[in-house]
Amino acid sequence: MRAIVAASTGGPEVLEYKDITVPEPSTGEVRIRVLKASVHFADIKKRKGAKGSGIPGILGLDAVGIIDKIGQDVNGLRIGDRVITFVKTGSYAEFAIANALLVYPIPDHVDTAVAAACPVPAFLSFMLLERVGRLSKGETVLVHAASGGTGLTLIQLARKLGAGKIIGTVSTDQKAALPLELGADHCITYNNLSESVRNLTDGAGVDLILDSLAGSVMEESFTCLAPYGRLVNYGNASGATGSIKTSDVHASCRALLGFSLGTTREKRPVDLKRIAEQVISLIELGDITFPSIQEFKLEDANKAHQLMESRTHAGKIILHITD
Repeated sequence: MRAIVAASTGGPEVLEYKDITVPEPSTGEVRIRVLKASVHFADIKKRKGAKGSGIPGILGLDAVGIIDKIGQDVNGLRIGDRVITFVKTGSYAEFAIANALLVYPIPDHVDTAVAAACPVPAFLSFMLLERVGRLSKGETVLVHAASGGTGLTLIQLARKLGAGKIIGTVSTDQKAALPLELGADHCITYNNLSESVRNLTDGAGVDLILDSLAGSVMEESFTCLAPYGRLVNYGNASGATGSIKTSDVHASCRALLGFSLGTTREKRPVDLKRIAEQVISLIELGDITFPSIQEFKLEDANKAHQLMESRTHAGKIILHITD
């Protein structure tokens, strides 16, 4: 099969388009013929060597495809099923292996590009807002990195779940259009973040912050929380650590929470299985959309990485792999 292999750590030039052996599913696994796959910032970090081991290897977290082969002890799935999935072996390839618990059939009428774009942003947003952040109707939400795939999905789902006011943050004013179009009430840059939030909330602060950046942005964000507010950190795109003063926590009843979709896939896949039907229904009904999808051929994965690293894009980047 053809695949993109990160031969070593480094820049986009280490991504090699080559023939490798088709993988075989083990017990509890299925093999999927990949139609399209998402490109994530986590792929960039892994390629650079900043996200654990796995290099040399195939990148990619999720995909849409067709079940091609089923291992032993797999129930409820059939060869030929059209599915979205979180893969085990990397999705930048014509075939990928996945834990059967992380494979979810989807209706035929769901657009393939939309299906490819949805697994990480949709499942992650649902977990962040409903399960971890415990959003209540009428609460004010601050979404960092609002122009990215997950940020845009968080905005749409927060609106669907009854958020009162939604504030998005972006790196430049040019990226504000999509978040505002999809439901954000305001979109601001990170400059003077706490002052901007105070002004937009009449000094009250926000009830829920969803942060994928960490570093100094997370530190400043914590001061923007209202009493009893929650900050959920689910990434470290800045590459920097952040620190929170304990004196800012107990007296104000603020909470700092963490969530990792990767850890949940590994340790609690059943948690994701339980919400799959709800997530797919949101996509099917159009309650979550992906209006800006940029697609590259598999062999041009290096160009997709260059675009993502430029931080000039808004929306999702996907790879077309097979028809």
